[in-house]
Amino acid sequence: MKENIYGLLAEFDTPTQLVAAAEKVRDAGYKRTDAFSPFPIHEIDEALGIKRSILPFMVLGGGIVGLASGIALQWFVHVYDYPIIVGGRPYFSLPSFIPPSYELTILLAAFTAVFGMILLNGLPQPYHPVFNVPRFALATREKFFLLIERRDPKFDYGETRSFMQSLNAQEVFDVEE
Repeated sequence: MKENIYGLLAEFDTPTQLVAAAEKVRDAGYKRTDAFSPFPIHEIDEALGIKRSILPFMVLGGGIVGLASGIALQWFVHVYDYPIIVGGRPYFSLPSFIPPSYELTILLAAFTAVFGMILLNGLPQPYHPVFNVPRFALATREKFFLLIERRDPKFDYGETRSFMQSLNAQEVFDVEE
């Protein structure tokens, strides 16, 4: 096996071919895979066996933390630290606490969404080994690519290369690190 490669990259002409190949790769037991396309292909996540993101739960958590911290901060200030009766209202007046708490909920949920997405996507990543393949430049215009990484437990250079060639790929490339 070659030790200086990142993986194997197969080139396809149509999105249908890419999705069919991705399903065969998933069914063969490969886990460390990726697909590249000039436009979104909604079937590719299921075809590669990619699980749903935890980002919505992270955003919900961020919103709940924002709401709780907004109410807690106002309770601390108005009830415990500096209690003043204003307009005959009690110290803890929930209707007046709603707008700031709502704003803090939205703020923390938005920050969690942005930074969670950046973290989960592994960004910033200005370099990826697939950029070493000259034909990969066509991934932004007209070609579709499927990658199997060498880190995959099932990866064996000879077997994986012959398997990828059996997928009716236009060409299979070695991706050097």
